[in-house]
Parts: sequence; C-alpha cells; structure tokens
Amino acid sequence: MHILTIGLNHKSAPVSVRERFAISPSSLPRALKTLRNTKSILECAILSTCNRMEIYVVCDQLHTGRYYVKTFLAQWFNIDTEEFVDHLYMLDGNEAVEHLFEVACGLDSMVLGETQILGQVREAMQTAQEAGSTGTLLNRLFRQAVTVGKKAQSETEIGQNAVSVSYAAVELGKKIFDDFTGKTMLILGAGKMGELTAKHLQSNGADRVLVVNRSKERGEALAERFSGEAYSFHHLEQAVEKSDVIISSTGSEEAVLTKEQVARVMKKRRNRPLFLIDIAVPRDIDASVHDIENVFLYDIDDLEGIVAFNKEERAKEAEKVRELILAEMDEFTSWLQTLGVVPLISALREKALNAQAEAMQRIERKIPDLTERERKILSKQTKSIVNQLLRDPIIQIKELAAEPGGEEALKLFERLFALEVEEEGEEEAGQETYSPTVERVPVRT
Repeated sequence: MHILTIGLNHKSAPVSVRERFAISPSSLPRALKTLRNTKSILECAILSTCNRMEIYVVCDQLHTGRYYVKTFLAQWFNIDTEEFVDHLYMLDGNEAVEHLFEVACGLDSMVLGETQILGQVREAMQTAQEAGSTGTLLNRLFRQAVTVGKKAQSETEIGQNAVSVSYAAVELGKKIFDDFTGKTMLILGAGKMGELTAKHLQSNGADRVLVVNRSKERGEALAERFSGEAYSFHHLEQAVEKSDVIISSTGSEEAVLTKEQVARVMKKRRNRPLFLIDIAVPRDIDASVHDIENVFLYDIDDLEGIVAFNKEERAKEAEKVRELILAEMDEFTSWLQTLGVVPLISALREKALNAQAEAMQRIERKIPDLTERERKILSKQTKSIVNQLLRDPIIQIKELAAEPGGEEALKLFERLFALEVEEEGEEEAGQETYSPTVERVPVRT
C-alpha cells in the first residue's frame, strides 16, 4: 500500500485556479465518500482551505492512485484535467508524510508559522473519520500530524513574532501600554490597512473606536463596523484628545497632524501617553511630534523593520520545528515498517494455538479419565510451552522488520513457518482491520 498526496496551494497555483477547487464543508463528506468508492483508493482525507486543496490517500498502486485522484478532481469540479494538472504537486511515501507534518506546523503556509492551519488539519481528519473514509494508515498519520503541530506551537516560538505590519503595530503598542484594555483608538483615514490594524488592536482589548475621514459617508460606515463614533476633520484635535492610539493612513500628500496640534492636545491630556502609527506614504504625521514627551510615533519603515526581524526569528524557529518533524517521522516510519508484522504474528499464534488444541484433543482421547482440574493444568502448561517458543521469534521479527531489508525478512519468516496470511485489504474503510504490506519508507537525515 502507498501513501499519496495530490494538491495545489498558493505556491503552485494562482487564486484564479485555487478558487475553482474550493470544497464547502457541507459537500466535503459526500466528496470523501465518492473518492473512497473510487477504484484503487483504500483510504482518503481532504484538506481544503483558502490557500490549498490537498487530497491524501492510501492506494494499492501509485500509478493508479494518481490517475484516479486526478480523474476525481476533473469530474467533481467539472474541469478538464489539462486545465489544472500543471498546478498539481504529487508526493508519495516519505515526502507525503513530511509534507503533511510541515503543513500542520505552519511551515508550508503563506505566513510562516501561522497557527490556524493546525485546526484545519484536525478538522480534515475528523470529517474524514466521520465520513468513514479513513483507516489504519491515515488515522495514524493525521494524529501524528496534529501532535507535531502542537509541539511546534508549545516547544518553539515559531508563531510568537509578528510578521505582518498590522500585528507589528500591536506588538509595538504593547511595549507602551502592556495591554489595550479600556484604550480608545482613532482611525485617521478609512484605508484598508488602518482598518485591519484597528481590528487587531480591538481583538487585543481596545474597546472604543473613533474615526476621522474626509468623506463623511465612508467615515461613518467604518465607525459603524466598529460600533464607534465618526468625527469630521474640523474636530480632529478633539478626537486626538480622547484617543490613546492613533492609526493614520489617509493618502494625503502632506501632513494632516502637525507637531503644534499634538503639543496642544498633550497639554489638555495632561501628558497621558499617546501612541501613533503612521502607515501612510507619504507620511500623515509630522515626524517631529516624536520629540514631544510621552508621544510615541512609528512609521511604516519602523513596522516593516520589525516584520523583517521577526521573519528572521521565525526562520530560526523553523529549523527547530524541522527537528521535531524528523523525530515524528522516525516514529511514524518505525510504526509503518512494523505494520506488516502484525498479520504474520497473528498467523503464527493462530497456527501454534491450533497445534496446541489438537495436541490436547489427542491427550484427552488417550487419557479419557482426566479430571477437569488435570485437563486445565495440561492446557495451561502446553500453552505456556507454545508462548515460550514463540517469544524469541516474535521479538526478532519485530526488530528485523524495522531494519533495512525488512520486507525480505518478513517474507523469509512467512516461508520458514509456512504461514498463510489472509489479505484483509478489501475490508470497509474506517474499521482499521486490514494490515497492508506497505512500502519501506526511509526517513531523510
């Protein structure tokens, strides 16, 4: 059996392509059942987000697995294969496992180290399990992906440093106010970046929002979205006086807030700290206001400098995450390599116990006057002999299966004991009863 991943993401396909492959949560169970009932597919799960659509399958053969997944995509989304095949990436074995672990840890995200994807991986696993489309391999693979994702968040700082301008503004503000609880924000200009920054500040505790904009209608509309108040430019100083944080992005060609204005306001504020974020180009706020006591001004270069530094820090943490991934892959591969041992051990035990049962029947025929107690003692002792004889071979085959050449060791073991191993790969998905003979997947070092 083979683990196969086929998908497209923000790196392989533009949004015009990705949006055509979006699967709604309501239709996902039906898509999973359709794919699971496809020839060659034994297990499947689908991860669908705004930046990626990935299909994970366990298939009996790689070439048929690839073919039928592509066919499913073409039929489900009603798109000719030629229109999307060049945007697909296809990974199998070790690479497929490593890819899912990297996705769960945020290493494959548009924003390195983002944490939302871990919840999406978990939801993909739960949906597939509820749809009955997963089995032994994918259940284990996704559980370990979630595990390593959690470790990446708890044991490294991959997601701790802000890597967007809006988050960097929040990070700076916390150095001045510790937190934004009870603080008043002023959005100066109704630009998208200012609005996004305000949303992040509000989610961090700021509870009052004021808006000043040249267009009264746009200013009022933005204020309404934040349940705030709109002011005209004629009342700018009044709005500044009431504010603790100012986010400015007006698009004006000259400063809209001067040093003189801020100085007047600070006297009325009795020098309460004022935090200004100027993300406009050209700048909205006179740079000299930084000279006023308890006034903290940061422009777009300051924020982008923080973002650049934090990206470097996340890149350093990413190396720690990759070490966690390699360790988790070792564990998964060890489990995968011993999976083929299970049916052999079961067959060996069954054969030995059948021999013991036949021996007990012969003993009872030759000594018919055995008491029930004597019969139990004989049965217990003969079973003990069987278990002692099986103990070392079972230990040895488990160890050999995890070593290079493990597949040949399993075949030799089966031949030495003349075992008949039942093929259970055709069992219903989700019951976790089949024990596939899987390819040996070397872990990269």
